Amino acid sequence: MTDIAIRVTDLHKAYGQLAVLQGVEFAVEPGRIFALLGSNGAGKTTLIKILSTLLRPDRGTAIVGGFDVVSQPAQVRQSISLTGQFAAVDELLTGRENLMMIARLRHLQQPRQVADELLARFGLSEAANRRVATYSGGMRRRLDLAMSLAGRPPIMFLDEPTTGLDPEGRLEVWKVVKELAEGGRTVFLTTQYLDEAEQLADHIAILHQGKIIASGTLRELKQLFPAARVEYVEKQPTLEEIFLAIIGKKESC
Repeated sequence: MTDIAIRVTDLHKAYGQLAVLQGVEFAVEPGRIFALLGSNGAGKTTLIKILSTLLRPDRGTAIVGGFDVVSQPAQVRQSISLTGQFAAVDELLTGRENLMMIARLRHLQQPRQVADELLARFGLSEAANRRVATYSGGMRRRLDLAMSLAGRPPIMFLDEPTTGLDPEGRLEVWKVVKELAEGGRTVFLTTQYLDEAEQLADHIAILHQGKIIASGTLRELKQLFPAARVEYVEKQPTLEEIFLAIIGKKESC
């Protein structure tokens, strides 16, 4: 790993006449949770597809784990894992069988041992021999995250990982994501849930109309919000209020 896990410079992508990304730039430090916020259609998933080598940019550069996503896609893929909005698990297989399948696909030694270690880590050992069709939403998501960790990739892309989960399932995923970052993983998270970014992220960027319009820690973003009025108690703005204020300013320009 380099001193910067992900570096994006002047990235552009269009679908026909529709410009989705317009000069996107940011950097992510290793071992941090970086949250990308944006409304539907802002370009979050397109950006993740480019960073994970599933889509080529029209212009600009993206370096992931020290490798260029266009000229060195194989090396990038070896450095990352990708978890989408819906758990990519085989419901006809057991939890253990899902993990062993991924371990074999990644040519790992002792796939059963790899599977059992991941099952234990994600609290799924008791359900190891059950078909995934019987798992709850939170359990499926935990299994999906466990599968993405087979081979220990240093960079994880989580594209709206708690979509469709109930509050308990979301809290389970939050706990796992925090543990991954504490263990040294770099986590790139896209989400529409602003409380999720507020709870998890070390650094937050807001993508709007194809551009990064604000970026910083939660404290730094709060400084962009009008000063709190002191009444009986000073009320700090939530990330939702900050997001809507920033978006509103841009739309009124």
